[in-house]
Amino acid sequence: MSDANSALVNWSAFAQAREELGAGFVRILGYFQEDGVKSVDAIEEAMRAKNAAALVRPAHTLKGEARQFGASPLAQVAEMIEMIARDCVESREEPDAALPYVVRLRDLFENTMSALQREASPLVARRPTPAAAPVFGRRAASSFGRAS
Repeated sequence: MSDANSALVNWSAFAQAREELGAGFVRILGYFQEDGVKSVDAIEEAMRAKNAAALVRPAHTLKGEARQFGASPLAQVAEMIEMIARDCVESREEPDAALPYVVRLRDLFENTMSALQREASPLVARRPTPAAAPVFGRRAASSFGRAS
């Protein structure tokens, strides 16, 4: 795991999500990717149209889903877009202040998804937990049932 990946994802939150979602984890991560692409597209389209109201829902959705998987920087950018958009809806202004966040969003989303998918891959070596069974071919630490 590189430093760049560590900056994109809170791996403790990711591990917790993996544990809580169990067998459905990879499927739900796939839904996050599909929904995220749609949200990023909708945010960019709303920004081009200078439509603050249309920014709110996809930014809110992206924020929540990103947090679920520990993608904190992505969630923070989506939250800023959402907050700016909500303020603009109330003040009836164009969401120009959201532009720097929207510009960063697609690359941040794609880099985050790459890191999440790399870590979710069944081919990635996992560190065994202390309670994990011994590795095939190695003797168990305990000699339960054997005379010493």
